[in-house]
Amino acid sequence: MNYCHLDPSLQRHLKDIAAILFDWAGTTIDFGSLAPVHVFKEVFRSVGIEVTEAEAREPMGQAKIDHIRSMLAMPRIQSLWQQSYGRPSRDEDVEDIYATFLPLQKQVLANHSKVIPGVVEAIQTLRHRGIRIGSTTGYTRELMDTVEPLAIEQGYQADCVICSDEVAKGRPAPWQNFRAAESLGVFPMNRIAIVDDSIAGIHAGRNAGCWAIAVTVTGNAVGLAPDQLERLDPQAKQRAIESATKKFIDAGAHAVIESVADLPGLLLSS
Repeated sequence: MNYCHLDPSLQRHLKDIAAILFDWAGTTIDFGSLAPVHVFKEVFRSVGIEVTEAEAREPMGQAKIDHIRSMLAMPRIQSLWQQSYGRPSRDEDVEDIYATFLPLQKQVLANHSKVIPGVVEAIQTLRHRGIRIGSTTGYTRELMDTVEPLAIEQGYQADCVICSDEVAKGRPAPWQNFRAAESLGVFPMNRIAIVDDSIAGIHAGRNAGCWAIAVTVTGNAVGLAPDQLERLDPQAKQRAIESATKKFIDAGAHAVIESVADLPGLLLSS
């Protein structure tokens, strides 16, 4: 079994889990969560600000408009904005950047919707155990209309997909998880686990009263494409996993795994 952390409280309740809500980019598709990072860097470059990959990744998991708002609030980025525009950024600026973000993200998604290795097989195993499969995402419905058909072609389909623009507020608010629970017909919330590669997603799961399982290697926390990961020496890879694991534990994750492929081994250990 390949997991990095398992809280005893979850271990005692593994057999009670009736549904799992998966995130998308970095969790079930897009190894390394590369598509959003690329687009966030590009849209900020379009307004004259160069952002780092770390800055683009920090708010990951939030609704994309909130992600942009969070980036603009970062002291370094806000300072650069004020140097360029002579005033603090406003909500209208967030909206303008977001309007640029959406079409560019849609273009990029076509090349960044590959299902992560082991996901299809893991989902099949969980379904055979009778576990319902739902999903939530920081992407909008318009973006998911591009992603979902591509995932289905590769053998992955969730029973429900709750997008960030279909609820009052995206992550870390709990509303997407509540909507997914309603769609799946599963309650109470402690019979549901969420699986996510972002801190915002882990917080949303905890806020909803779900069990929160974090993913390290394939997602935003490590943030590397498969070929980049292969080039890391074993010590560097281990350090990256350990750093990500600590961040997720500090954020309240009940379990930390390297990949969704490891999930059946964790859950079926009960």
